[in-house]
Amino acid sequence: MDFLERLADKVNEIDGLPIKCEPGYLKAKDSFVVYPIPGSRVVNEYFNGAKDQQLNYEFAMKSKTQGRIHSTLWIVQTALEQIKHIASNDGSFEFDELIITNKPFINEADSQGWFVFLLDVQAKITTFNKESV
Repeated sequence: MDFLERLADKVNEIDGLPIKCEPGYLKAKDSFVVYPIPGSRVVNEYFNGAKDQQLNYEFAMKSKTQGRIHSTLWIVQTALEQIKHIASNDGSFEFDELIITNKPFINEADSQGWFVFLLDVQAKITTFNKESV
């Protein structure tokens, strides 16, 4: 399933982002990432193998410039609230809805001057069994 990659692509379409969003986890340097978090679940399962799912994801941004992170995540959050469609490149899912479950918030500030802010979302999608695609 390519939902995580398509979600990152959708974010990277936002004009004026100072950094590219990538699937994966934070690096030792400035980074902006999206990754799955606990709590996802199957809501309905169909005889053909398709599943309605609620999938939880987190956007994380790390930088030494707190204002840059804050403004970037608020721009992303506003854009995500407007998304009506995300298309799969391989036909593995059908998008239904994206819900902001937590507005941008600070998660970490370390002694070396790095800040980490997070933004949590939940995607409602239908995934398809490979045999039914």
